[in-house]
Amino acid sequence: MSEAKVIAITNQKGGVAKSTTTVNLGVGLSKLGKKVLVIDADPQGSLSVSLGIRNPDELEASLSTLMQSVIEDEPFDKESILFHHEEGIDLIPSNIELSGIEISLFNVMSRELILKNCIKHFKESYDYILIDCMPSLGLMTINALAAADSIIIPSQPNFLSTKGLNLLLRSIAKVKRQINPALSIDGILLTMVNGRTNNAKNISASLRESVGGGIRVFDTEIPHSVRIPESSIEGKSIFAYDRNCKAAMAYEAFSKEVVSIEK
Repeated sequence: MSEAKVIAITNQKGGVAKSTTTVNLGVGLSKLGKKVLVIDADPQGSLSVSLGIRNPDELEASLSTLMQSVIEDEPFDKESILFHHEEGIDLIPSNIELSGIEISLFNVMSRELILKNCIKHFKESYDYILIDCMPSLGLMTINALAAADSIIIPSQPNFLSTKGLNLLLRSIAKVKRQINPALSIDGILLTMVNGRTNNAKNISASLRESVGGGIRVFDTEIPHSVRIPESSIEGKSIFAYDRNCKAAMAYEAFSKEVVSIEK
């Protein structure tokens, strides 16, 4: 097995289905025969909750434990940090302690590279490592972008979401110039799409037109569906919760699109 492709799933705007996309892309890739690790890099722990960890703050080991070990140059037990989900993917969970780690990073040497140094211990065991980023452009997100080979940007088809993309793209360009020259953007994924409204259709079309030349907008659009938040509450992917719904079929198609991108 060659080293994993590391993908950061990021947008500084909240509520665009980052955690949902991380879960369902992870399980979708697993269904295509890929070994997948997902990393919750958000102190809110939404990804961890979506994969069935009811009280992330009670965990004895999490991403913050791993990062602290790397900061202090101490050995760690990889298995004690991993959560094996029943749908075939592994998770490094997160909780509120990650907020403290982010603050402490300001005084650490090579502070932008701590997460990258954590991930290198797992890369040989997986085909894909997906990082669910927090909805900000703080030091934790910079760590994710420094560790990633590429980026997927979930975005709703509305005016404010697309307006915020410009700020995100500038930040990505800065990280690429200063920290991670090999970083690329796999594409923008339109989520929570209500195909019945003209506004969503117009914004979707204008977004494809405005960024289409330089950045891929994935062909697949994830439809707005009540089944998605319901599946998160149950700690399952959309595939396990309602295999035949439109959202499941969309995430299956999206997973195939991601695999078609060369590493």
